[in-house]
Amino acid sequence: MSDQDGTPENRLRKELPEETPATAPEAVPSAETNDKDEPDATPGVTGRQRLVQGLWPPRVTRAQLIVAVLLFGLGFGLAVQVASNSDGDSALRGARQEDLVRILDELDDRTQRLEDEKAGLEKQRDELENSSDQAEEARKQTLEKERQLGILAGTVAAQGPGITMTIDDTKGTVEADMLLDAIQELRAAGAEAIQVNGVRVVAGTYLTDSGNSVSVDGNKINAPYRFKVIGKPQDLEPALNIPGGVVQTLEKEQATVTVERSTKIVVDALRAAKQPDYARSSSR
Repeated sequence: MSDQDGTPENRLRKELPEETPATAPEAVPSAETNDKDEPDATPGVTGRQRLVQGLWPPRVTRAQLIVAVLLFGLGFGLAVQVASNSDGDSALRGARQEDLVRILDELDDRTQRLEDEKAGLEKQRDELENSSDQAEEARKQTLEKERQLGILAGTVAAQGPGITMTIDDTKGTVEADMLLDAIQELRAAGAEAIQVNGVRVVAGTYLTDSGNSVSVDGNKINAPYRFKVIGKPQDLEPALNIPGGVVQTLEKEQATVTVERSTKIVVDALRAAKQPDYARSSSR
């Protein structure tokens, strides 16, 4: 053994280090199974499931909820406004050129009437301020105002130019709200006195359905309905014949409407002057 140990080959083996077995490379932790980076992850749950759990149920604060409700209300209001404007625009868009000209003329006439009323009031003020006998001038203006208010209140008769509108309702389809629309349209066009089948129409007039007929302030009237209206005929008749207006609405209900202009309309149905129960003049 000593001879073998002394050979050069054995001495070379003793000088070299012993071979060590190769070790496997350390496994690199993957992003999907890295539990150290995500300590809260539940074993066996996929990333999609964790995303769903994070989104639902939603965590909404009170401030966020209030803002959401306000934004919803604002959006709803804008949508309603846009829809209403679109309806009005579509109605005018479908009208004929002559109808649009007629509507424009009617608006101009209303503006002119307001301007004339303003000028009249300013004239009365100037006359009161410049009159030498202010008491007599005030008395004259008071009498004139009383006469005008009597016409509006229906306590005095009136006459002047205007129109007569007759509604023949053979089918019994005309209702109180349709006649009320006609009265409101006539007032908007400048009607100063209105009478329907012998009943004077005033500011507090109301209409109700009464079987197959209509009641005006409790007075039952039957077809044909005859309107006697004092005002400017050039304004009253076009107001009734505008597209989608009174005449077209009544004709859709199979009623026959006739409008005639006249230089003299007499409105002689009167209303008794009513003393208010509670209201008193505040002037001293």
